[in-house]
Amino acid sequence: MGKTSENIVASNQGTASEEIKTAYDSQWTEVVTLLQKEIGAASVKNWISPLVFISAKQGTLKLSAPTRFLADWVRSHYVDAIRRLWNGHVAPVSMVDINVDPAIQASVANEDSPENKTTPANTAAPSSSNTFFDTRLDPNMTFDGFVTGPANELAFAAAKRISQSGETLFNPLYFYGGVGIGKTHLMHAIGWELQERFPEKNVVYLSAEKFMYHFVRALREKDMVAFKDAFRSVDILMIDDIQFISGKKSTQQEFIHTFNAMMDQGKQLIVAADKSPAELEGLDARLKSRLGGGLSVDIQPADFELRRKILSAKAAQTNHDVPDDVLDYLAERIATNVRELEGALNRILAFSDLMNLSIDLKQTEQILGDLFRAYDRKVTVEDIQKAVVEFYGLKMSDMSSARRLRAVARPRQIAMYLAKKMTACSLPEIGRQFGGRDHTTVMHAVRKVEDLLQNDAMTAEDVDRIEMNLKSI
Repeated sequence: MGKTSENIVASNQGTASEEIKTAYDSQWTEVVTLLQKEIGAASVKNWISPLVFISAKQGTLKLSAPTRFLADWVRSHYVDAIRRLWNGHVAPVSMVDINVDPAIQASVANEDSPENKTTPANTAAPSSSNTFFDTRLDPNMTFDGFVTGPANELAFAAAKRISQSGETLFNPLYFYGGVGIGKTHLMHAIGWELQERFPEKNVVYLSAEKFMYHFVRALREKDMVAFKDAFRSVDILMIDDIQFISGKKSTQQEFIHTFNAMMDQGKQLIVAADKSPAELEGLDARLKSRLGGGLSVDIQPADFELRRKILSAKAAQTNHDVPDDVLDYLAERIATNVRELEGALNRILAFSDLMNLSIDLKQTEQILGDLFRAYDRKVTVEDIQKAVVEFYGLKMSDMSSARRLRAVARPRQIAMYLAKKMTACSLPEIGRQFGGRDHTTVMHAVRKVEDLLQNDAMTAEDVDRIEMNLKSI
């Protein structure tokens, strides 16, 4: 029987629809390529590649995901970027709709079978456990951008060895030292190198605060099985600022379990903190022992030569002509914190651009006058904590503990107030040095002490005496 006119029309419409979808499929591939430049190849591999383009009509871009977890993650983190890129390169849509189709995962799994190896295995959807992670590495923190010297060359060598071999070495690798000396930079650099050399490995970088957040959320949502599975599926786990779980017994307990599970499976753990494992107060003895069981590397503050090299390297990356005497001046004046050193240089460069002026030493002294006045105070948060502890007869651990007894809480508030007054630290930085407290807690402490200074003569006298002791350091 021949085709009716209705059949012919339907056939033609079907062919047209298929052609439109094919065209949109190609445009979706282009959008994914553009997205990779924004969020990185690893994030695209884990979260975007598993998505399947369905349609783009009536102002809605429709996609399918193999799991509910992946769909939720993309909705939370990448939908805005997807919509913006689609609108900018294809056609306007007001909404990105992601439904869940488990058949996608089965299809990918079938394509990855030995009989049908046309699709790379790394395009398979990540497991639901990976929804705990958003491993966004800073593109500016690579090995190429890390300047070495005697203060950090051992840490650099250990980091390169692990990232180039892809093997479990020095387990755990533990970096420690003060603020702004390159610990975080090295961890991000390890992550970039491993993703480049071993894309099949699951590399995760998290701050200790993020680990704690995920743990508390899993407890609250009664989803501990997914939490445990997530962290045990990682090949290389990097945890920054581990000191912030001091005093958090439940979090420490779970971290010990994660630590043991990874060690048993031969997985790599890399940790950074402000002090050596033995010096971390409020940390479980078992955790101290495990952290100290690998290679602990002390990263020292940069000496003048290294600071000068860092400034020269940063200046060379810009289009500015920075005189040698200015670089020498900065390297001499800012002696402990590389982050502040780079910040000072950026401030000078920004001033030069905005005011259309060349850079010279006199202008540098004027631009950074307030920074150097704060820097010349020399008193550190730790100095203040020690002075307060000595004055009130407390222990250093009381400064970071959760104890709320007035005999402990009030001196701790006074120490926070003095840290705000006598150092250049921001409120979040001060909070981190008081057991990982939030900046709002520090703000409350400062206001409370300021009120007491006006209305409580005894507190005012105590603060004056402590301040005088600090100024005599």
